[in-house]
Amino acid sequence: MIKGFKDFILRGNVVELAIAVVIGGAFTALVGAFTANIINPIIASAGGVDAAGFGFNIRPGNDATFVDIGAVITAAVSFLITAAVVYFLFVVPLNSANRRLHHRAAPHVPAEDPIPVDTALLTEMRDLLKDMAGRDARQ
Repeated sequence: MIKGFKDFILRGNVVELAIAVVIGGAFTALVGAFTANIINPIIASAGGVDAAGFGFNIRPGNDATFVDIGAVITAAVSFLITAAVVYFLFVVPLNSANRRLHHRAAPHVPAEDPIPVDTALLTEMRDLLKDMAGRDARQ
């Protein structure tokens, strides 16, 4: 029962998914603070001095119609930061550990022993004698 559980847990996708969910959830606050306090002001500055950010109003004077392109860019940057951290800090080391584990667990097939020289020569002589006997029988 324990071996089955171990096999289930060490199945690559299950562990990677669990790590991504847990670490991604915990990392969200850090990435959110970074994007809200560093990325958002940089993107909003592209909107100009009097603009509410990087975007435009569909109807001038109506703030409810503001299309905030900066928020979409910020969400994309936030996603890329989270995905990169999860991948490089957790998925890559886990894949490396799995490769080492499977390499150690793989059965090692011993290389075939080379044929001794005397046996190879005797085999060649036998084949030549068979060829000569076959030629003599045909003539």
